[in-house]
Amino acid sequence: MKFSSTEEYGLRCMLQMVKKGPQGTMTIVEISQKESMTPAYVAKIMGGLRRGGLVQSIRGQSGGYKLARPAQEINVNDVLLALGGKFFSKEEYCTTTGSHAACVHTMDCSIRSLWTGLEMAMTSYLKKCRLSDLVQTEPAMEAWLKPMMNPAPLTAVGDKEKR
Repeated sequence: MKFSSTEEYGLRCMLQMVKKGPQGTMTIVEISQKESMTPAYVAKIMGGLRRGGLVQSIRGQSGGYKLARPAQEINVNDVLLALGGKFFSKEEYCTTTGSHAACVHTMDCSIRSLWTGLEMAMTSYLKKCRLSDLVQTEPAMEAWLKPMMNPAPLTAVGDKEKR
């Protein structure tokens, strides 16, 4: 699993707009210059963010793009969903291989449960991080994330220890 460059650069574009302020607008050219990307690539990203309801396009002489909601109301998961979709979907990891028309594990698949749990954990983590959190310095962000990086350890099925 990898994050696409579109998702990463989309987050960077969103952060440029957060830095501009709640009422500020930015043009595609301004964003492309700040992030060293081509205007065509920024336009593609901004189109996806607009369709996802995260930015609004403003027409006219002083037009451009602005955040559709305050930065504290937009989480990282929202941005990633708008640009790349879910991390895992049953359609992606429950495919058949070989000569079988259907997965031979459709009734009892522990691996499917693993992927579902991982999707839920990642989504939960990314929903906690808002765009307004990401404008901190790197050391401040690391300190903010540290408690989330050390969750309670899981116990194996059958372990008598409590979490």
